[in-house]
Amino acid sequence: MTAYTKTKLNRVKRGANRASYDQAKVNEILDSGFVGYLSYVFEGTSICLPMAYGREGKRIFLHGSQANRMLLSLLEQDSVSMTVMHLDALVLARSGLHHSVNYRSATIFGSVTKVEDDDEKDFALKTVMDHMIPGRWETLRSMTNEERDRTLVLTLTIESASAKIRDVGVNDEPADEQLPIWAGLIPVEQSIGAPISDPKLAKDVAIPEHILQYVKTDTL
Repeated sequence: MTAYTKTKLNRVKRGANRASYDQAKVNEILDSGFVGYLSYVFEGTSICLPMAYGREGKRIFLHGSQANRMLLSLLEQDSVSMTVMHLDALVLARSGLHHSVNYRSATIFGSVTKVEDDDEKDFALKTVMDHMIPGRWETLRSMTNEERDRTLVLTLTIESASAKIRDVGVNDEPADEQLPIWAGLIPVEQSIGAPISDPKLAKDVAIPEHILQYVKTDTL
């Protein structure tokens, strides 16, 4: 099992028993999500914004317009962090103090570089697209040179990371456990619905197999 070295930067202090530095666990959380929250500083103000991403090994690919304020600010920073979090359940206790949530989160730290090479840029964008829907990139029309030139692509190289997971039930005070107050879990799930075709599609354009595989539905 390969693990990230614990440092002052990535070490989980509060709830350390829920921490994991296992690279496979971090990657599992990253690969199960599509939106990461990135922090950056713009003109002295700290800002955190969501962004789609794709992962290949220890590289996270980000993209936007050449004028994207966040991406340009990230390039100016010495280090960057991104967090991905999945909410799995609301944990309702018998007291307000012990209410919580079950979740899986990963926070990664690293540096960013600009992708200049056209082939590498195409690979990065394919990684982001196929992270969203596996097999999607190969079904699309080719990107034009103008589109490629208008797109800014960054590579965030993961240098350090940690995961934090809560997957247990209610943790009330022993003295409260006999109180006539309901306590328990309310599961939270994100579901994939059936595809909705663009009304502008030609009549003979069917939903492709890679989409049907993704939604795993036989109702179409």
